[in-house]
Amino acid sequence: MTRVTAPDRHAKLPRQAPLDRVNPVTKVLAVLILSVPLLLTIDWVSATAAVLLEMALLPLSGLRLSPFLKRSIPVLVFAPIGGISMLLYAKPGGTEYLSLGFVRVTDNSIELAVAVTIRVLALGLPTILLFARVDPTDLGDGLSQIAKLPSRFVLGILAGARMLGLFIDDWRSLALARRARGLGDRGAVRRFASMAFVLLVFAIRRGSKLATAMEARGFGAPVERTWARPSRLGVIDLVAVLVAVAIMAVALSTAVLAGTFRFVGQ
Repeated sequence: MTRVTAPDRHAKLPRQAPLDRVNPVTKVLAVLILSVPLLLTIDWVSATAAVLLEMALLPLSGLRLSPFLKRSIPVLVFAPIGGISMLLYAKPGGTEYLSLGFVRVTDNSIELAVAVTIRVLALGLPTILLFARVDPTDLGDGLSQIAKLPSRFVLGILAGARMLGLFIDDWRSLALARRARGLGDRGAVRRFASMAFVLLVFAIRRGSKLATAMEARGFGAPVERTWARPSRLGVIDLVAVLVAVAIMAVALSTAVLAGTFRFVGQ
C-alpha cells in the first residue's frame, strides 16, 4: 500500500519580512510622516536624502528589486512630467537660458525642476515600500479597531480592494480574447481605449451587484460590529514610527546644513 504524504501548506507562503509585522494603521501614519514635511519644502537636498534613506529600507519590505521597479513605474513616469512643467513655467530667477513666450528656463526653474522630480519620487516610494504586501483584510481590521473608522466605510474599502485583483484578471482576459479574434496586434491607443471602456462597464456592473449583495447581508446596518481577527499595536509599530521620524529629521537637517532648505512659494 502506497503512502501518500500531504503537501506542506506553508511551502508556498511568502516569507514574512520585518515590515510585514507592522500594523497597517502604523504604516499609514508612517507614510504621512514621510510625506507631509516634503509637501512643505521644495529643495533637492532634502528630497534626495529622503529617497536614499527610504531605499535603504527595501530589504526590510520583502520586495525584490525587479518587482519594486515594476510597481514604481507610475512614479518614475510622472516624476519627470512634474519636473518638466516646473522647468518651463516656474518663477524665473538667475541666469536665463531660454525665453519663448510663457516659457522661461532659468537657474531657479532648473533647480525647482530637479527638486520637484526628486520630491515626487520621495513621496511615492514610501507607499510602495510599506503597502506592497499589505493584506486588505488586515488593513480593514486596523482601520476599524485602531483608527475607529465607521464599519460601513471600512467594509467598502475592503470590498473595493478585493475587486482590484478581479479587474486585473478581466484586463488579461480581454486582451487574450481580442488577440484570439485578430484584434490585438494593431492600433495600440484604440485598443487601450476600447478595453478601458469595457472594463469600466464591467466595474460598474460588478460594483452594483456587490453593493446589493452586501446590503442584503446586512453590511450596511448601523450596528456595532465585531471582528474575527484582533488588530493590535506592538513595539515594532513604535519602532516604525520612530524610524519614519528619524528619516524625515535627517533629510530636513541635511537640507538646512547644506543651505538649500526652502519652503514652498519662496
